[in-house]
Parts: sequence; structure tokens; C-alpha cells
Amino acid sequence: MTKRCGWCGDDPLYVNYHDQEWGVPVYDDDALFEFLLLEGAQAGLSWITVLRKREGYRRAFDGFDFRKIARYTDKKLDSLMKDEGIVRNRLKIFSARGNAIAFMQVQKECGSFSDYIWSYVDRKPVVNRIKKMSDVASNTDLSDAISKDLKKKGFKFVGSTIIYAFLQAAGLVNDHAIDCFRFQECQELAK
Repeated sequence: MTKRCGWCGDDPLYVNYHDQEWGVPVYDDDALFEFLLLEGAQAGLSWITVLRKREGYRRAFDGFDFRKIARYTDKKLDSLMKDEGIVRNRLKIFSARGNAIAFMQVQKECGSFSDYIWSYVDRKPVVNRIKKMSDVASNTDLSDAISKDLKKKGFKFVGSTIIYAFLQAAGLVNDHAIDCFRFQECQELAK
């Protein structure tokens, strides 16, 4: 029997996300923006709720194209309040545009968002040796520092807990349990 992290459960969507994406180092700006948008949408909700709406987000937000999202009008954003395929929270919806603009500013300043975010970990994932779920942090000094800097840069819905979840999802932090089959695999995927 395949051993997975305890939070994964047996929901096929969750299992696939755990087995294929969570903790895999992501260096592509488009994919990093997708995780940032989705993690921000999760604030106050369970990840499975957002994961179930991921395709709705992909459709509603032009495939997570931050260049297009940065140009959304208020009218376009207001129209998304009627879209049942996403979390219909006005602040979260409007933050997508502001975050897309801030994201592009970081790209301009740093060459890419990937270069910016990975510089916090010297381009090598932080490896935690998780033995039980209670060992998993909800935030760290690292997520505190990144959150603070992103807020200074104009990002919204980037609190430390959200950023820590982002770091885990995008593989900057490997929080797979040490007895999970993905722990070592994700280590080997790091550049």
C-alpha cells in the first residue's frame, strides 16, 4: 500500500494533487501565479474547496494569465461575483488584479517572480522532516518575511499562513512526511 501524508485522505482529487503537484518545485512564473491566486482564494476555507473550484478559476481568470488579469476592469471583476465556479468574495476577486499588477512589477525588478521567490531559499527547497501532521507548521520566519515583503509590494491575501501554504504547494518547502512516497521524489525534482 502506498504511504501518503496524513492530510491527503482518499478523495481522488486530493490524492491526485498530493501525488502529482504538492511539493514539486515550481520555477515557472505562470504556475507560481496560479498557486498564489488559488492560495489567496483559500483564505478562511479548506484547500479541497478551492481545489474543487480550480477549473472554475481557470475559466474565469483566463487560464491564470496574470497579464490579462492585470488589465481587468472593475466591470469584469464585478461580473465574476456571479460566477458560481469560484469563491465569490469581492475582496478576493479584486485582489487578483492587484496581485497580477504587483506580480509583473516584481518580474520587472527581479527578472522573474521565480527568481524573486526562490532567492529566499537560495534556490534549494527547505526540507522539513515531518513525522506526524502536528509537526507541520502553519507559518515560519520564512513565510513571515516573504509575507511582509509581498505586502510592501502591494500584494493582498498574502498573510504568513497563506504564504506558507504557497511555499509548500510550489515546492519551496518540502513538508511531505518522511514516510510518504513523495518525500524523496520531490527532493530529486529540485534543481
